[in-house]
Parts: sequence; C-alpha cells; structure tokens
Amino acid sequence: MHNDYTNGNLLKQLMSFSLPYMLACFLQTFYGMADLFIAGQFNGADTVSAVSIGSQVMHMLTVVLVGLAMGTTVMISRSLGAKDTKKIAGYIGNSIVLFIGISIVLTVVLLLGTDLLLNLLSTPLEAYEEARIYLQICFGGCIFITAYNIISSIYRGLGDTTSPMIFVAIAGVLNIGLDWLLIGPFGMGASGAAIATVASQAVSVVIALIAFMKNSHGVTMQRNDLMPDASTMKDLIGIGLPISLQDGLIQVSFLTITAIANGRGVDVAAAVGIVEKIISFLFLVPSAMLSAVSALAAQNMGAGNHQRGRQVLYYAIVICICFGVICSIAAQPFADQIVGLFVKDAPKVTLLGGQYLRAYVFDCIFAGVHFCFSGYFSAYGKSIYSFIHNIISIVVMRIPGTWLASVLFPSTLYPMGLAAPLGSLLSALICVGLYYHAFLKKNRAAGMMKTA
Repeated sequence: MHNDYTNGNLLKQLMSFSLPYMLACFLQTFYGMADLFIAGQFNGADTVSAVSIGSQVMHMLTVVLVGLAMGTTVMISRSLGAKDTKKIAGYIGNSIVLFIGISIVLTVVLLLGTDLLLNLLSTPLEAYEEARIYLQICFGGCIFITAYNIISSIYRGLGDTTSPMIFVAIAGVLNIGLDWLLIGPFGMGASGAAIATVASQAVSVVIALIAFMKNSHGVTMQRNDLMPDASTMKDLIGIGLPISLQDGLIQVSFLTITAIANGRGVDVAAAVGIVEKIISFLFLVPSAMLSAVSALAAQNMGAGNHQRGRQVLYYAIVICICFGVICSIAAQPFADQIVGLFVKDAPKVTLLGGQYLRAYVFDCIFAGVHFCFSGYFSAYGKSIYSFIHNIISIVVMRIPGTWLASVLFPSTLYPMGLAAPLGSLLSALICVGLYYHAFLKKNRAAGMMKTA
C-alpha cells in the first residue's frame, strides 16, 4: 500500500501530508477570496456584502460536508494501517452512495429555503437580491461541491494529499479567470462570482474522477462495494456526523455573528465579511493539522502504534501555536491595510475591518489547539468530544460575547472580535481535560495493571 505513516520520521511525514493539503485549502480559499476581491474592484459595498454573505453560507456548507467526510478519511486510514484492502473498498463504495443521497437532499432543501436563510441572516436590503441569486446558483451546483469533498476525503484516507492539491489548483485558475471575465467586462456582479465558483468545482470533480480511475492506489473496487452496508455506514456516520454537527455549529455561530453585524448596516456587514474571509485563510494551518492528525493517528491506531499517534498530536499542537502567535503579532500594525485590499474607496469599511481583525486574529492560536485535539479524538472514534467542547464554547462564549460587545461598544468592532478567541480558549481547555481523562489517565492505569 502507498503512504505508510506507521514507520519512519514522524515530523517529516506530518509535514509531507499537511503541506499539500494546506496548499490545496489555500488555493480553494484563495479563489473564494478572489470572488470578494474582484467584486470589490468593480462594484460597491452592496455587491461586496452580497458576495461575502453568500460565500459565508457556502463556506458553512462546505465545512459541514468536510466534517461528515471525515468518517471516510478516518475509516480508510484505519483500514490502511491494518492492511485491509477489502474494507477500504467497502468504505469508499458506501461513502459514494451516502454522499450522492446527501447532495440530492441538500440541493432541494437549500433551494427551497434560500429566502428564509437570507432573512435569518438579516441581509441588508441593498444586498438582498444579489445575495439571493448568488446562493441559488451555488445551491444548484451542490452536487459538485459534495463530490469534490468526498473524493478528496478518500484520497486523504489513502495518505495522498498531493492529488487533491492539483485538482483544486486547476479549478482555482479557472475560477479566477471566470471571475475577472464575468464580474468585470460582463458586469454580472454576484451572479458572475457564483457561476465562476460552480463551474470551477465541476471541472475539478471531472478531473478527480478521471485521475482516480487511472490510479486507485492499489484498491480494487467491486460492484458489491457500492451496496449499502449497515455496519459500514454506521462507522462512517458515527465518526463523521459529530464532526459535521460540530463544524456546522461553529459556522452557525459565525453566521449569527454575521447577522448581528448585518443589523448594524452595510458597512459593518462588509467589514465583518471581509475579515471572516481573511481568518478563513489563516485557519488553513489549523485545518491542515486537524486533517493530518486524524489521518496519521488513525493509521497508527489501526496498526496498534498508539504512542506514535500521540506524538502526531503533540507535533501538530506546537506547529499551530507557533503559527498563531506569528499571525497575531504580524496583523496588529497592518490590519487596516490588509482589509483595504478587498474594498475600494470605502474608508469606513477599512477602519471597522481593521478593528475587527486585530482582535479576531488571536483565534488562530487557540483554535489551532482544539483543532488538533478534534483530529485526534476523531481518529479514535471519539468525535463526540469535539461536538461537546464546541457547543459549550458557542453557547457560553461566542454568540453571547458577540451580542454583548455589539450592544456595549457600538462604535467599534474590536471587542466583538474578541468573542471568537475567548470561545476557542474555552474549547482548548476542555479538550486538554478530556484528553487527560479519556486517554492519558486510562493509559497510565493500564500500564500500572500490566506492571502489577
């Protein structure tokens, strides 16, 4: 089998897995940011707000799908560690069937619920119609978004993060080119951005399918692998659903923050939308570490190398903390200039966005820690732990903190930006406690019994 992470230099393997994944996410986020950047060059705050709101909704959908697909990555990785190719084929086949059904349901539900969703987000009147068109076009292409993410999760489970990087790179180039053409010369605004996004995703799916048929990484698929199996589905959903719910709740909290911001006018809405895009870019490193920890720890768990799995977690946490500290320090003097790159001749949006970014950027430190723990918990089938710490964080800190800061400090967005980092700090502390009691304490007790 390819990409065996149960032996060899662990730090080197962690980087070789995470760097291509990170670059793929960077490219995906980059062309998402390109929508916003290009829209801002040719349009005003209303279109920028429409694209930022629409892209936030689509980002939430993507994150939920990626979370659900984590079950596929983890179970394939475990089977890879155990050298069981038959199980790998079964997990791939059942994942395909599961996600085809999910994509159909999502398309119907989301198209019917577009107006309700925009109203819940308190979308400004000036941006409402463009945001509506943007979402309806993207929802219509839901099958491509779903397909790309499940194919990528299969590759990651097999230890291959390079192939998805190539697919998304091709799609990114196409997306940016279409953005300039449709938003610029064609003057299509938010609808042009949406068409570019869906078209590029469709191309990446076609390329990925062709590549997998040519190189299946030593896995032979049979027709019966596509037959739904209760035990296999239970494994996939049992790991993926809690992660999906966790990620969905985090995104709901982001959308709630967006709704609070939207209620304060189009300038605040545009500023918050831009900063959310910037933060999603910075979160590429924590996201890459989460994926790497889940895949590498699961493979070592399947092989019985539990100590090596813990080392993966420790390395990833150190990397995330170092990255978060550097970003937090670097953003302070340049926050206004960074936000200003995304909007033209809008000094109020730049000022508010700079305030929000200076506070929000600290989330990179603490979120990185609980992302790594979530990956480790998932590898061991304890993804419910991730759901628990995130829902506590959201209910206790993120949403109440954002609302309270908005009420008490109406003239600045800095206090509102602190709600997310404080929520992530709470999550990180809960994760440390769960890890100690569910893993370290248990392992020490087992070691003492073995000695006795």
